[in-house]
Amino acid sequence: MLRAFLLVGLGGGLGSIARYALSLFINRLGTHSFPLATFTINMTGCFLIGLLFGMGSKVVWAQGDGWLVLATAFCGGFTTFSAFALENVGLFNKQLSVTALLYTLLSVLGGILLCRLGIWLTA
Repeated sequence: MLRAFLLVGLGGGLGSIARYALSLFINRLGTHSFPLATFTINMTGCFLIGLLFGMGSKVVWAQGDGWLVLATAFCGGFTTFSAFALENVGLFNKQLSVTALLYTLLSVLGGILLCRLGIWLTA
């Protein structure tokens, strides 16, 4: 159990460092009215977790500890949006389209509203 926590800490830390580095790099390319760095990171994380999920049944290292370090930890530290996207794909694959759409709507709107509430509460 301790080993798993250490692997998650290591992978999550590396994912966070990668997110920060990529964000700095993209933002140095110029100012954008569109949040290009966050968008790029979220889309990259979704692609990466999709690759890992697809390889999971085909490649031994992408299972168990590999999944834990790369998908759960690295992608989780890089962006939790990737996990959100993968969960929605799973819901759609299970023919739970309404649940997937509800999850998406509630997550996006709820996240924005709760972020605004947090700002309002500290103003």
